[in-house]
Amino acid sequence: MLQSLRPFLTKMLNPIARNLNINPNIVTVISPFVAVIAAYGFANHLLILGTVTILFSGFLDVVDGAVARYHDKASKFGAFLDSTMDRFADAIIYIGIIFGGYCDWFVGVLAIHSAICVSYVRARAESQGVDCNVGIAERAVRMIILMIGALIGYFAGDIYFTYIIYILVVLSYFTVAQRILHVWRKLND
Repeated sequence: MLQSLRPFLTKMLNPIARNLNINPNIVTVISPFVAVIAAYGFANHLLILGTVTILFSGFLDVVDGAVARYHDKASKFGAFLDSTMDRFADAIIYIGIIFGGYCDWFVGVLAIHSAICVSYVRARAESQGVDCNVGIAERAVRMIILMIGALIGYFAGDIYFTYIIYILVVLSYFTVAQRILHVWRKLND
């Protein structure tokens, strides 16, 4: 869904990548640690801290790829590591949200499960040779919605953040269904 922004992001990130000649996997591994700070923020009702650290984590998530591409260090392992660290970060953030009491534990577990399933379905489809970058709520969209929800919760009340989490669960499972349908169509053509 956000693929159309890639040329703009590349143009914006190339100067950063040029000056950051390090192993991109180092940047990738930092992301879950930033997610721990976000989880701490949510667990302690510091919604602005949670929002800012999700934003920073997202920034790191695009910078690692930019560094890898700019310095010709992109690798299959790097892509694997990036995807794995994203799953850790997703779960860690939702665990903080659960501990903060912004949603029932069951809804929080569904949020973790649905986020992981969105990525799993894509990975499994690609292992079958089907490009599966489809769906309404890919990771970047979910993180943007989560940040907006946290800000709304901060200014309008916690209950609105809770509503956003419920919406994210629905959108994530809807994305899983979209991807399954997409793969079914591709493999049955």
